[in-house]
Amino acid sequence: MAGIYIHIPFCKQACHYCDFHFSTSTKKKTQLINAICDELALRKNELQLPIETIYFGGGTPSLLTIEELEQIFSTIDKCFTLSENPEITLEANPDDLNEAYLQQLSNSRVNRLSIGVQSFFEQDLLMMNRAHNVREAKESIAMVQAYFENFSIDLIYGIPEMSAERWLENITMALQFEVPHLSCYALTVEPKTALQRFIDKGLIPPVDDELAQEHHKMLVEVMEAQGLINYEFSNFGKPGFESRNNQAYWTGKPYLGIGPSAHSFDGSIRSWNVSNNSLYINSIERKSLPIERETLTKKDQYNEYVMTRLRLADGIQIEAVKDQFGVQVQEHLLAQSKSHIEQGRLILENGLLKVTKEGKFLSDGIASDLFLLNLS
Repeated sequence: MAGIYIHIPFCKQACHYCDFHFSTSTKKKTQLINAICDELALRKNELQLPIETIYFGGGTPSLLTIEELEQIFSTIDKCFTLSENPEITLEANPDDLNEAYLQQLSNSRVNRLSIGVQSFFEQDLLMMNRAHNVREAKESIAMVQAYFENFSIDLIYGIPEMSAERWLENITMALQFEVPHLSCYALTVEPKTALQRFIDKGLIPPVDDELAQEHHKMLVEVMEAQGLINYEFSNFGKPGFESRNNQAYWTGKPYLGIGPSAHSFDGSIRSWNVSNNSLYINSIERKSLPIERETLTKKDQYNEYVMTRLRLADGIQIEAVKDQFGVQVQEHLLAQSKSHIEQGRLILENGLLKVTKEGKFLSDGIASDLFLLNLS
């Protein structure tokens, strides 16, 4: 099975923390949708597997009209083979969702929404420069529930001056809506963002890693008590509502990234499109793919395997490491894991190497300790 990711690079306004590729001008939206369809056709032979997931990310995909979505679906149908029941997710901002649009979406191929709530507090939304307010966030979730059984909301923790009580209220509000899936991310300071400039000028306090760790620990405990499975570090789902797109990404399944700045992966080659709308459109109009490619070495493949699998609840399969990378690499993994096992951050049982609750927030750092520096 494989997936398709489609990047929609338009937003109403720029969030202060975001470093994704987007434009606040939609003047070239029609040209870009046409170019996305043309790129799908140009790359139709890159994926020979049935498509199990389609994910519209961005940017703000909910700025697309139903007609634009149908244009993209029509192209996908012509160029690819879909599995019997693909998961098709659309990221949406609360301020874009109304009854008429949701009804149209529910009658389209889209069968899952991911709603960018981020917080149920006005001061957080203002600090992040989100386009919606708290009322719109709550109203959008209530409306979505009437049209979609499968949906998710995003929340951000580790926000400067966010108390544990305020974070708990955010989680509690999400649970009151009985959301089937929740994605929660620590606020990070990306270079050249407005957030970085505000912190450098002393207008916003620096991000506190210890605060984020406290928030994440609280999140895991509350979600576990409510029966939501922490199947991947940032993602929680009721049984049966785990995102297939997320699971495919973290287990290394191939996917095709379409649109400006979109990344693709086929198991050994990673590629990415140019992060410029005009250059992307002009290149596709010339039937030329605006892509850079990188072939991963065995060392790179192993390091990515460790990084991604360690974020999953199932962890790393020790025998799979031997089968894919050899006995010496397996021995390296076990040797490097020993100190973390002794410190209670990792556990090895039934052939699976997994992070413990104590090690969960440190999983990326633990993974780097397990990396290979070279592999002959």
